[in-house]
Amino acid sequence: MKKLLIIGLLATAFTASAQEAKFGIKGGLNYGATGEYESPQEGAEDFTSSFEDGENKTGFHAGVFAQFEMLGIFIRPELMYTELNTKYSNFNYKLDKIDAPVLVGVNVLGPLNIKAGPSFQYILSNKLENTNMQIGEVEKDITMGYQLGGGLELGRLGFDVRYEGAFTENTAFSESASDNFSIDSRPSQWILSASYSF
Repeated sequence: MKKLLIIGLLATAFTASAQEAKFGIKGGLNYGATGEYESPQEGAEDFTSSFEDGENKTGFHAGVFAQFEMLGIFIRPELMYTELNTKYSNFNYKLDKIDAPVLVGVNVLGPLNIKAGPSFQYILSNKLENTNMQIGEVEKDITMGYQLGGGLELGRLGFDVRYEGAFTENTAFSESASDNFSIDSRPSQWILSASYSF
């Protein structure tokens, strides 16, 4: 909570002294996966488990942003709806979340910039598709990860590419004891976006 308060105060102070501010909408595609699927091995007497990495799939995101710039440095808070899809051998895993990255960026050469910062996520829902198995809710509704990448600003239009990762596991378990599996729901994905400033 203290970290959120400090970030909020810094963003407020920066906004108050910013020389340029803009607001807009953005959206695009994300390509990645959640973490490992773990299940007990059939007939294993020593209770060992098998692990499976998810296969990357395409999802999408859409939302709004603000950007406050001063002396070539900017702060860019965003509020995004994101759908992340992952393919495992016997089912698909779908994660819907609200992302709130707060990125600090630098204009490096003409219209090019680089940016990085924390990304807070709130899990709206997670579910399995193409299977009869049922999954419960994730351990934590709110988690923090990071985003880093670069962008190109052409007037009101913007384009950027980022990588998003997470700092800690956020596991969801099966709802029935007979299934007995878990999935690490933290994201690992590439994000391709287009934006428009008003």
